[in-house]
Amino acid sequence: MGVVGEAITDKGESDKSTKKSGEQDESNLIDTSYIYHQPVPKHHSNHDVTGRNHSVIDRRDKDRLDSSQRILFVTTEITDFVKVGGLGDVSSSLPRALAAHHDVRVLIPAYREMIESEHEIVPVGHVPAFAGLPACDIGQITCRDGLILYVLLCPELYEREGTPYGGGSSGYGDGQDEGWQDNDIRFARLSRAAADIALGQANLDWQPQLLHLNDWACGLAPAYLHWQGQPVPSIFTIHNLAYQGIFDASRLDVLGIPHEAFDIEGVEYYGDLSFMKAGIVYASHVTTVSATYAQEITTEKFGCGLEGLLRCKADQGRLSGIPNGIDDSWDPRTDSHLAQAFSSNDWRGKRANADYVRRYFGLASGQGPLFAVISRLVHQKGLDLTIEAAKAIVHAGGQIVFMGSGERHVEDALRELAIRFPGAIAVYIGFDEYQARCLFAGSDFLLMPSRFEPCGLSQMYAQRFGSLPIAHRTGGLADTIEDGVTGFLFDDMQFGSYMHAIQRAFAVHKSTDLFNAMRGAAMTGRYHWRQSIAPYSKLYQQALEEAGDKATQAR
Repeated sequence: MGVVGEAITDKGESDKSTKKSGEQDESNLIDTSYIYHQPVPKHHSNHDVTGRNHSVIDRRDKDRLDSSQRILFVTTEITDFVKVGGLGDVSSSLPRALAAHHDVRVLIPAYREMIESEHEIVPVGHVPAFAGLPACDIGQITCRDGLILYVLLCPELYEREGTPYGGGSSGYGDGQDEGWQDNDIRFARLSRAAADIALGQANLDWQPQLLHLNDWACGLAPAYLHWQGQPVPSIFTIHNLAYQGIFDASRLDVLGIPHEAFDIEGVEYYGDLSFMKAGIVYASHVTTVSATYAQEITTEKFGCGLEGLLRCKADQGRLSGIPNGIDDSWDPRTDSHLAQAFSSNDWRGKRANADYVRRYFGLASGQGPLFAVISRLVHQKGLDLTIEAAKAIVHAGGQIVFMGSGERHVEDALRELAIRFPGAIAVYIGFDEYQARCLFAGSDFLLMPSRFEPCGLSQMYAQRFGSLPIAHRTGGLADTIEDGVTGFLFDDMQFGSYMHAIQRAFAVHKSTDLFNAMRGAAMTGRYHWRQSIAPYSKLYQQALEEAGDKATQAR
């Protein structure tokens, strides 16, 4: 249980707050009110996550599912090795859940974390060069629970220090982080490899019937299949429409994109090339990760310039929302990460986790509510509202622990808060799975005022561990939080509306019976991945049948 970073506290010396990241003052390493991150360990394998998800389907559901299919799940993150956001959790859990009924295998670039892990990589295939995309070998990793990962071996593209998308702090190659300059090549290579595997052109002894593609980085895969006239069905899942993979139109040739596809009904997006749009246009069906977000992205407010196209998909019955879930490792009765296991109505066990969190993060002991923020530190997540609310929370007797990384100005603002309110506010710049789970378990409330949230997993984790989310009524937050029952929702993305929800939480905290009833309801009303298996299976079957009909008509 090591600390990822260095503990720094304010001792009245204001100049300490101006230190550059990475600098140390050894005299200032005692109390923990601010923890700054070192690079996250290269290999992260959460055995509790990876070891328990392969049998989450209820036997009673099996008779209602369609026949087994061969599915290639294509992604850029998987929590077993590399995670930036929720996609990593989804890519680790959903294929394992689906594997109870389908032959699901994962395709992902072979990042440095995989190469340097203890897992054996067995060469199994090869994809040829295409346009300006280099030839690559395909290796196979077999996880402890039997999940097969196909890893795209291309050292010059993928074996780099940093996240899958760039080398900066935000993780996504956005904002101040421009991302890798060759991201178009890197992820077109992934998409083309997926298409080659689907067509049986990768020398593998296995060929999928359908591709399940995730977010913009996989968006060219259905396009490559379409341009070759191949009716291989594909499901394209939008996890966050705000990240679209926009590149200059001059890159068409190097990516092997036909010039005639660069129009309003193809990959053209306001004069540029959009990988996200390619996925939406050419996939058999588009899904997103909550019912509310599926509706929201057809509106100008949330559609990111693609709302017209998405409305057409919805009108055609080719846009749907299937919510994410959480897996069996999120069980406070058995989670080995926690300071003490506990169950619903076992509030002594939950208090033990709260005591641990306060000690670990250098907060003062107390009886007031403990608030958590576990998030990417970016504008989308509404951190500006929480920073504005922090003074009122502390003055009312609350404490806050922030964990995450992202935009530098947000990180700097949080550093200032930790210095301003020692013992009441702690900041952890970075991410630690162990401490995050303890924080979910020890906190009373989770602050999640996202401007938009396609699904969100943190609110589900918090609820499962008896921490009540306080969230903006949007996307998956609206779908998974019952206001006044399993958490608190506010409607307007305004400070006053947010503060009213926080004040409601303080009032409930003072009413022990109501507080415990809400915590119990949150812990028992969880969302599980098994709920997603039937809708995905139905969608896969529908896409395969439609592809078969098209092939018959073409003969």
